Amino acid sequence: MADETLDGFLEALASAAPAPGGGAAAAVQVALGASLVSMVANLTIGKPRYAEHEATMVGARDEATRLRRDALGLADADAVAFTAVTDAYRLPKETVQDKAARTAAIQQALIGAAEVPLRTAAAAAEVVGLCQRILDGANVNVLSDVAVAAASARAALDSAAINVRINLASMTDAATRDATAAELDKYLSSLAGADSVVRAVGDRIGS
Repeated sequence: MADETLDGFLEALASAAPAPGGGAAAAVQVALGASLVSMVANLTIGKPRYAEHEATMVGARDEATRLRRDALGLADADAVAFTAVTDAYRLPKETVQDKAARTAAIQQALIGAAEVPLRTAAAAAEVVGLCQRILDGANVNVLSDVAVAAASARAALDSAAINVRINLASMTDAATRDATAAELDKYLSSLAGADSVVRAVGDRIGS
């Protein structure tokens, strides 16, 4: 993803190939949100009017840069994890031993396929947190971009959750399934935070 053009990614996403798919799209939404956080911070840093928020903006920019890079890695990882699941389903099932090995491989692949969007959800929640952090001190000329960043992160969080849940639905290990679902719920609490940022920006710009 780091070397892919936007048009190239969209062409691949629109093709009949099963990957990249929704998981990669969710990760790219995280990267978009993080990029907007960086932009708002960069347009606020160094301006005397916002001097008291300088440290906050510098810290947020640095974290957003890390999240943007991590998100692109997650887009790649999602395609790999999805392919592992499809490969496992293609394993032979002629004998009892074949069937047992195939089932074990599928279950192992499902764990990996759930783990990637779970990490995407975690990254999206972090982006929401950054939006909340920079909201009060953001350059008013790019205040709407804080809301767009939060909305992008929210979309990523919703999208990642769907991808986690579809893998959990086929997982037979109850302990792993329940632990993953519980961790996802922690990140989903950030949905309300994203909504509050969008509302706050709307109130401030009078919409």
